[in-house]
Amino acid sequence: MAKIFIPTMLQKLTYGVKQVELEARNVRQVIEQLDGLYPGMKDRLVEDGEILPNLAVAIDGDVATMGLLQKVGENSEVHFVPAIGGG
Repeated sequence: MAKIFIPTMLQKLTYGVKQVELEARNVRQVIEQLDGLYPGMKDRLVEDGEILPNLAVAIDGDVATMGLLQKVGENSEVHFVPAIGGG
C-alpha cells in the first residue's frame, strides 16, 4: 500500500493523523480515498478538477507533473506540499 503523508495544514481534518496507507493507482484515487476517510479533504486539495495551484504533489521524491493522473506505485510515498513559485 502507498504511504500518504498528511501535511500539517490539513491535519485538523484528519484529527491529527499524519500518515495513512491506501491502495491507489493514481493521485485522483488517493484524493478520493482521503476524502472518503476525512470529508472535506478533496476541497482543500482540488479545484475545477486540478490540484490547487499553491500545492504540489511529490511521489517518491519527484514532483508529479501529470496532476491527478500521476501514477502511484504500490509502495510509493505521497506528499502534498506547498508549491514553490519562481520567476
